[in-house]
Amino acid sequence: MRDLFDRERLLSWWDGKVHQLLIDIGVALLFSGIPDSLQAPLWEHVLHVAILFALLVRRRFPMVTALAAIAAMVLAFHLTPSWVALYTYARRHGAAFSTWVVGVALIGTAVVVNLLHYPDDELFPTLLSIGVNAALHTVPGMLGLWLHQRQELMTATSERIDRAERERALLTERAVTEERRRIARELHDVIAHRASVMSLQAGALTVHAKDEGTADTAEVIRDNSAKALTELRGMLRVLRESPSDLPEAPSLDDIAELVRDAGPDVRLSTPDELPETSGSTGRAAYRVVQEALTNAAQHAPGAPVSVVVEVDDDLALTVTNGPSEQTGIPGPGYGLLGMRERVALAGGSLEVGPTTDGGFRVAAVLPR
Repeated sequence: MRDLFDRERLLSWWDGKVHQLLIDIGVALLFSGIPDSLQAPLWEHVLHVAILFALLVRRRFPMVTALAAIAAMVLAFHLTPSWVALYTYARRHGAAFSTWVVGVALIGTAVVVNLLHYPDDELFPTLLSIGVNAALHTVPGMLGLWLHQRQELMTATSERIDRAERERALLTERAVTEERRRIARELHDVIAHRASVMSLQAGALTVHAKDEGTADTAEVIRDNSAKALTELRGMLRVLRESPSDLPEAPSLDDIAELVRDAGPDVRLSTPDELPETSGSTGRAAYRVVQEALTNAAQHAPGAPVSVVVEVDDDLALTVTNGPSEQTGIPGPGYGLLGMRERVALAGGSLEVGPTTDGGFRVAAVLPR
């Protein structure tokens, strides 16, 4: 990592890319111009080195490259560095005012140098040379402007795509929130109202019942209705506010009370001390036992039921009911599907199926 950081720092003028440095080295060697011989004046060698360095750092300092190109044209009648300088400046700054100033300065210097270099009696070759050099400057300049505009277009397109994705995500989140609130309103208006009426009527029946058995049954109905309303309020809060973990959400410790409310035919076997579990695992365990007891009471009324909670590396729940002589009530068929979804969301596994004696078994394994 340290070597990578150092390399990126050293190549920062070339965007941390080695191939761009190699390209610039090749361009500098190709266009800097080499003196005709080693016996050339010292200033020509100095000029060559200066142009070579200016072309090498052209990405970082395009103005330095332009000034070095002008010096090459004036002092040595060397025009090729100006092509690279004009392309680099146009590529870096686009159609800015400074680009036009640099372009006019480079092309104007080339025209003046051509006029001074050729004899007065060779007008046609001079004009031809001026036209060719102007064209040779125009091509890299236009290429630099096009690449700059293309880069800006790609950047703007990328920004628009990112903005559109963020807006779509916000709209999706808003739609989900509105749908959750709509569902919460429907649940509150329909189910909460019905459950409240049921609880009130059961309470009235408890008070005015003519025998003790009817009063006890009515009290069980009232108590379960009150618990259903409490859980419904928690669910409505989840739908409206989406908190990460509600304090009133059921957990592993509430399974004992759930079994007691289910009746005397249900037996519970648990360790002496229940382990600490995450909120999702505790809720999933409670809901699995709750749904299994509901299914047992619905499809095998009167049959004995056993609930076994075992703790090892994972949490294992087993709910088994025996065969029933009574005819069960058909249900909508979503109970097992709901259990599978809850267990899967908690990261566990679920096995369901009939037993050899004609009963039914639900076994869930949940991570702690």
